[in-house]
Amino acid sequence: MGERLQDVAEEWRVTATATPFTGNKTSVRTDDVVMPDGAVARRDYQVHPGSVAVLALDEQNRVLVLRQYRHPVRHKLWEIPAGLLDVPGENPLHAAQRELYEEAHVKAEDWRVLTDVFTTPGGCDEAVRIFLARDLSDAEGERFDVSEEEADMELARVPLPDLVTGILAGELHNNCLVVGALALTAALAGDGVEALRPAQAPWPARPFEV
Repeated sequence: MGERLQDVAEEWRVTATATPFTGNKTSVRTDDVVMPDGAVARRDYQVHPGSVAVLALDEQNRVLVLRQYRHPVRHKLWEIPAGLLDVPGENPLHAAQRELYEEAHVKAEDWRVLTDVFTTPGGCDEAVRIFLARDLSDAEGERFDVSEEEADMELARVPLPDLVTGILAGELHNNCLVVGALALTAALAGDGVEALRPAQAPWPARPFEV
């Protein structure tokens, strides 16, 4: 068996940098980067605080999904609960628990890291940690007040194989849903979810305090 592939952190020299746009949650940065041949290339990319997503699996092996309008792609997409890391250094597990409560009014007793991804590394530095959440139950107290796109959100619970079928048919497109569903399918076919990393596993892309 060959050596297992592994991404490595590396940072090429930047000779100049600017921030031509700063938005509410993200910004755009322009860096002049020294290439291996010595040439300098200009790279524009979105600076992002990072995100978490939750693949919540109930006792019937159904995944909790929600449908929400996404204006940049002009689609209503089926997704899994997800949200930004609003505070630098925020514990991603705590953020994931918050998103599951706010978007689905659900809590979970068993949490594991399903996978970590860079969503669009050619144009954005967003890093996402996708959790697997099990042992679900309704959250206590009043539901979180929703607004804007979330006011039109729909919720459903869908068997995992049905999601995989929709993904492979080109009918489901949300990044975290696609990656999460396929990763869980691979885990179940392999060493099982017990072999997944613990919920507080280190995340070099977005370091945090336990």
